[in-house]
Amino acid sequence: MKNIAVVGAGTMGNGIAHVFAQKGYSVSLIDINDASLQKGLATIAKNLDRQVAKGTITEADKEQALKNITPFTDLKAGVANADLVVEAATENLDLKLRIFADLCASTPEHTILASNTSSISITRIAAATRRPDRVIGMHFMNPVPIMKLVEIIRGYSTSDETTDKITELSKALDKIPVPCNDYPGFVSNRILMPMINEAIIALHEGVAGVEEIDSIMRLGMAHPMGPLQLADFIGLDVCLAILRVLHDGLGNPKYAPCPLLINMVTAGKLGVKSGEGFYDYSEGPKATKVSRMFAKK
Repeated sequence: MKNIAVVGAGTMGNGIAHVFAQKGYSVSLIDINDASLQKGLATIAKNLDRQVAKGTITEADKEQALKNITPFTDLKAGVANADLVVEAATENLDLKLRIFADLCASTPEHTILASNTSSISITRIAAATRRPDRVIGMHFMNPVPIMKLVEIIRGYSTSDETTDKITELSKALDKIPVPCNDYPGFVSNRILMPMINEAIIALHEGVAGVEEIDSIMRLGMAHPMGPLQLADFIGLDVCLAILRVLHDGLGNPKYAPCPLLINMVTAGKLGVKSGEGFYDYSEGPKATKVSRMFAKK
C-alpha cells in the first residue's frame, strides 16, 4: 500500500495524515470544508516544526513530509487511486454510513476501507458497502504523532488478509497494533468513558472540585492527565457521543451520560476546541485555570 487517503482534516485526520506522510506514503487529505482543510495542513506543519525543534526529524524530513500530502475537497477525486482510505470524520453513524457508501462507489475494488471510529460498530459500517471483507477499524489515539497504540477492530466479515495487512501497516508506522472484537466502545473507550463519566458525576454531585478530582487521579493513580482535563482534550461532544453509543448498544444504565455533560455540550462548552470546558482555554490549550462555572466561590 503506497497511496493513502484520509477523510477528515480535524484533530485525528490531520494527525493520521501526518504519520503516513512522515513515513513516505503519498497522502490525500480530504475535507469538504476548505477552511478545515487549510487549518489541518497548518496544524501538520506546526507539529512537524515541533519535531524539528526537538531534533527528532530534520528540516528536509519536514519538507518531504509536507510534499507527500495533497489536499482535496472532492471525495471522489481524493480517493480515486487509494490503496487504503482511513475515515476520520465526526463520530456520527449516519454520516459514516454515507461516507462508506460513497467510498465503496469511488475507490478501486482492492482498496481497504478503514474507520478511525472510537466506538461505532465496524460491522454496521461495513454493511453500507459491497466489500465488508475489506472494511476494518483502525483506531488511532490522540495525539496521533505521539501515541503508539492503534486499536485494530475486526468486523463480522473482515477477512484475515485485511487484518494482516492493516496490522503490518500499523507496525510500518512505528505504531503498536492491538486487536479487539467489534463491541460498542471496543476496549479503549468501553473502559475510559465510564471513568470520565464517573468523574463528571462526582463533580456534579459535589464530591470534589475539578482540580481535586484531577489531582487525585494524577497523583494517586499515576494518570498523566486527570479525567476532566482529558475529557476537555477529547472534546465533551465526542465523550457524549461515545457514551450514547455505549448506552444504546449495551443497554446498561451504567453508561448513561451525566446530565452535567449533556448540559455542557448543549451550551457549547466542549473543552479545548471551544475554548472552555471544565477548564478555561482562552489563553491557549496548555492553560489549567478552572472554568468560571466550576471556580470556587
